[in-house]
Amino acid sequence: MTHLNEFTIADARDALRKGDVTATDLTMACLTAMDAGDGLNAYVHKTPEMALEMARAADARIKAGDAPAMCGIPLGIKDLFCTKGVASQAASRILEGFKPEYESTVTTQLFNSGAVMLGKLNMDEFAMGSSNETSCYGNAINPWKVDDRALTPGGSSGGSAAAVAADLCLAATGTDTGGSIRQPAAFTGIVGIKPTYGRVSRWGLVAFASSLDQAGPMTKSVRDAAIMLEAMSGHDPKDSTSADLPVPDFEAALTGDIRGKKIGIPKEYRMEGMPAEIEKLWADGTAMLKDAGAEIVDISLPHTKYALPAYYVIAPAEASSNLARYDGVRYGHRAKLGPGDGITEMYEKTRAEGFGHEVQRRVMIGTYVLSAGFYDAYYNRARRVRALIKQDFDKVFASGIDAILTPATPSAAFGLGEMATADPIEMYLNDVFTVTVNLAGLPGISVPVGLDSKALPLALQMIGKPWDEAGLLNHAYVLEQAAGFVAKPEKWW
Repeated sequence: MTHLNEFTIADARDALRKGDVTATDLTMACLTAMDAGDGLNAYVHKTPEMALEMARAADARIKAGDAPAMCGIPLGIKDLFCTKGVASQAASRILEGFKPEYESTVTTQLFNSGAVMLGKLNMDEFAMGSSNETSCYGNAINPWKVDDRALTPGGSSGGSAAAVAADLCLAATGTDTGGSIRQPAAFTGIVGIKPTYGRVSRWGLVAFASSLDQAGPMTKSVRDAAIMLEAMSGHDPKDSTSADLPVPDFEAALTGDIRGKKIGIPKEYRMEGMPAEIEKLWADGTAMLKDAGAEIVDISLPHTKYALPAYYVIAPAEASSNLARYDGVRYGHRAKLGPGDGITEMYEKTRAEGFGHEVQRRVMIGTYVLSAGFYDAYYNRARRVRALIKQDFDKVFASGIDAILTPATPSAAFGLGEMATADPIEMYLNDVFTVTVNLAGLPGISVPVGLDSKALPLALQMIGKPWDEAGLLNHAYVLEQAAGFVAKPEKWW
């Protein structure tokens, strides 16, 4: 039982169906690993009793012959998902004590398919961050290490990435607003897919930027991502942005055949000062896809350089609107008031105490760009740039391109505290390769491909056509097989 936590979803599913292991065995192995992995600070709320109860129910389903692919699979759930009766704080002090009376659609679908919840995972506060250092629980730690330097697992889904990479669960849920699944997946040597906007319901997800947020799986392999994404996907009448489209059999799409497919290489992603290791990784990945029979095509996405500034206008603007509901009146943290304090003082003190510095910064930026006199100059202009970015991708895909290959991140994982400078833009630059995908509403996946000179994982990103997660996953599967990435962090925690 000691190594069952190292299973992939596909391995566990097959072993469960054969009767070689039970869901209870898998869950116990993960619970043991979770406790041993406390030093990573990946889990912020453990639910062992609930997990074992769910595992026993999954075993009964398997015995009865009613076993969907996710039945009996122990998962970690990002703290951004509302889970009924279980603390759901979005890693923010302002939601302290909040236990929802309802279940998010994503977790409902996973649990209906028999998946097991081990607990809630660490993240950047309200998903605002790229290093997991804005969490009210303290930062999660990357299980990969250089010397004795603690590294970031990335953000905002840093706890999810750390837990999967360290085998503290078989897979985890993540959310991606500007790269928050793909960047931490790249930093920890796992697979993370952000689906097309509308493929997965956002209902019951604590909102950051509603036109950008999208939930997705974080897994140990592309096959696992395909299995879990299918369970998470589907139309949801409770989410007005949810697409009423059939959900394909994503695992069946993993044929490994991409002969004749056209892979675009965008020249605008060759940024000044890009590390030689990232350049080489990109060239190696391109060669792998070419060797598999794909046609490599140089493409242009001319408005890419405007993506980061447009994103950091649109996302804070939507955040300032979404976070206005946290006022200390109905739930969560409420500041202690002094004599003579009224409702205005209550709002001010509650938000000053409840929101961390990064959240406060983004709320103020968002409120500023939406204010009278600046709305057209900033917000409307950013929306027009967003439309141009989407047009760039539409033109490329209309020309016959099947998928696009780019770097996932500008570097390997950096040390905790290294980016804590007076200039937050340094941290924002981590999203340079990922934000375009959210702005255009496209599916994107991060696949580990190699190690850098310090033996830290490096990844490539593949971007797909809208609603073509099946094709994107197959391209990623070919890249994964060609790269043969099997490295794991040495256990030190």
